[in-house]
Amino acid sequence: MTIQFLLDSNILSEPSRPVPNENVLSKLTQHKAEVGVASVVVHEILYGCWRLPSSKRRDYLWNYIQESVLILPVFDYDLNAARWHAEERARLSKIGKTPAFVDGQIASIAICNGLRLVTRNRSDFQDFEGLTIANWFEEES
Repeated sequence: MTIQFLLDSNILSEPSRPVPNENVLSKLTQHKAEVGVASVVVHEILYGCWRLPSSKRRDYLWNYIQESVLILPVFDYDLNAARWHAEERARLSKIGKTPAFVDGQIASIAICNGLRLVTRNRSDFQDFEGLTIANWFEEES
């Protein structure tokens, strides 16, 4: 199978929650051979873990990241993504919209690799032109 979905941090972190969303777990299992992660999302996940004080929770998260996140195919913010991001950022700024820089990076990685972005935060990405978004918290597909 080929990679079809780029997972945002809120999807990747869901299985590590005390009571994870069943729909997300089901979709992750169903599409396990079709998911990848953006390098900037790996940063978000690692930063979130390493900023925690030493604890059993941090150790648990670190083990989860090693076993579940760091084994996924990683898509980088490369030259094509940077170009698309710059053009899209300029377009959005002209109409008074300024999405978070990292969200633009994630969107550009998805677009430039022909991937569907899976996120709970649809509103953070809705203004990016041509981006296909799925929310596995709510959707069947």
